[in-house]
Order: sequence, then structure tokens, then C-alpha cells
Amino acid sequence: MRFDLITIFPEFFTGPLDHGIVRRAREAGIVHIHVQDLREFTKDRHKTVDDRPFGGGEGMVLKPEPLFEAVEKLLGQAMGDSAQDPVLPSGTAVVLLSAAGKLFTQETARRLARLERIVFICGRYEGVDERVAEHLATEEISVGDYVLSGGELPAAVVLDAVTRLVPGALGNEASTENESFRKLESDDSISMVGNSHLRNARLLLDYPHYTRPAEYRGWKVPDVLIGGHHAEVAKWRAQQAAEKTRRNRPDLLVS
Repeated sequence: MRFDLITIFPEFFTGPLDHGIVRRAREAGIVHIHVQDLREFTKDRHKTVDDRPFGGGEGMVLKPEPLFEAVEKLLGQAMGDSAQDPVLPSGTAVVLLSAAGKLFTQETARRLARLERIVFICGRYEGVDERVAEHLATEEISVGDYVLSGGELPAAVVLDAVTRLVPGALGNEASTENESFRKLESDDSISMVGNSHLRNARLLLDYPHYTRPAEYRGWKVPDVLIGGHHAEVAKWRAQQAAEKTRRNRPDLLVS
């Protein structure tokens, strides 16, 4: 899988992409990452990538010209005009990171992980010309209901979440089945937590995890996890996942 990151701060990605699963996936040739300096597609001596918005307002907005040309150079094709929208190669997405985008979820990560190539456009906090969102990007993604200085941090977050779902990146494919956000797969799971309104739950948070020592500063590992009864452990974990979801993310449950 290939990732392209279009940014005015290419040096930002030197650290986040050189550690952990992303680094190992790159070294194994499972993912390929290219960081593209947006300023290479400017035409003035100041390498200007932004301008004041029409209609007034504070701050500067990223201009469409360098962004369109950067994507066109990376993909090797024209990206359309007012008469015709572009047709992207199969398995390719152009993602604009923006506070105004759709909320990024684990399901979004799974969908993106099935692609062959993702081009990330790292916007700035004041915004990007709307023609980029409407006619260049295939989707607009936000990592949360807050505003960051730019799209570099969100791009790194999305890239990491997607990379761990690419086959071979984790080494053990079963690892992705036990993530922090878990689907309710069957009525058995619902019956174990004993709550009918979970039948339409979108996701459950992961169950609590414990490791050695069995007692630390007076806090003991629950007896059920030490007893060796696998059915009881499964039931306990389902109940705890449901309780943690009610407590921390009630929005994932149907009231």
C-alpha cells in the first residue's frame, strides 16, 4: 500500500513515521510512504501556498492551484475541471484532513485499509479553498471535534490506524480482531452482557486487561481471570466491555 502526504512541513513526518509498526511495515515493504512538499508546486519566489479568502475574514486559506498540481503530479493524471470531474484509478483515495470533515472511526480505517493508495492533503487551521474539498478530495476526514494547527497530526493518526490493518503489518493477523473498538458479532455476545439494547450497538470498547503481578499495591486481578474457566472469562469480558462502554462512550450504544 502507498501513502502520499502533501504538506508544507515535510520535516514534521521525520519522527512519527520512524517508529513502531509503521517503521516495521515500511522496512518490510508492506507500505510505502512519500512525503511531498507542497511548496514545490508554487510559482512565485516566496513559494506562497495561501491567500486571503474572498468576502473577508481572518487568516489565510490554502490556495487550490498548488494542491491540484501536487495531486496531479503524484497520480500522473489530470484532476478535472468545471466541465468534468476526475476519475481516479481503482483503489485510490484523496483524503483532505480537516476539522470540517466526517469523524474518523475504526470502521473508516478498515475501509481505507482495503485501498491500494491514499493521498493525504494536510490542510491548515484556517482552512482550504472549498474547490479542493469538492472537486479534488474524494473525502474529508476529521479526527475529532476540535481544531488543530494543521492536518499533519491527523494524517499521521489516520496513517497509523490504517497501516496496522494492512495484511502483514502486525505479523499476527489475529491481533486486529482484539482492538480497542470491537463489533458485537452475534446474539451470543448480546446475551452474555445481558442487555437487549446492545443489540443495535455499533461498537463496544475493549474489555479490561491485566498482567502480572496478580496483586499490586493491594489491587488484585479479578479471580475469574485466574480460574482457567474460559467460558466464564468470555462472559466476564463481555460484561466489562459493555460497562466500560456505558461509562466512557455511551454514544456507541442505542438508548
